Amino acid sequence: MKPRTKRSLAIVAGLAALGTSVALVLNAFQSNLVFFFSPSQVAANEAPRERSFRVGGLVEEGSIRRDTQSLTVHFVVTDLAKTVPVVYTGLLPDLFKEGKGVVAQGKLGSDGVFRADQVLAKHDENYMPPEAADALEKARHGQLPPPAAATRP
Repeated sequence: MKPRTKRSLAIVAGLAALGTSVALVLNAFQSNLVFFFSPSQVAANEAPRERSFRVGGLVEEGSIRRDTQSLTVHFVVTDLAKTVPVVYTGLLPDLFKEGKGVVAQGKLGSDGVFRADQVLAKHDENYMPPEAADALEKARHGQLPPPAAATRP
């Protein structure tokens, strides 16, 4: 084989390896990407049904119900305009309380109940994820866009 052919094959093999590694890295980013949605966006069917995402807002007053036989907790997350019922099984953070900020990660069920596999509570009085704070501020001032007609599958 001529040196020119060997060099061309090496370049092609290198480009193929580079292309494969880039594709694998992008696929890993895509599968680990988790988006944030407010309860108003979830109610407007903007949140994905088949993928994991985060929903955040305030834990609605009087909405926490604990199962006495297990670690399952039912509560409602609100942005003061819309609400999303959440079910979580596991230990909750110490700062998890009614009226306080929360971000739950999981999937939305076909029944409209968000099944969380992780719950995060805000860690002090001044912190809230920027997306949650923005959604709450818009809800307080009535600036949320009117939700689209909800159609359930």
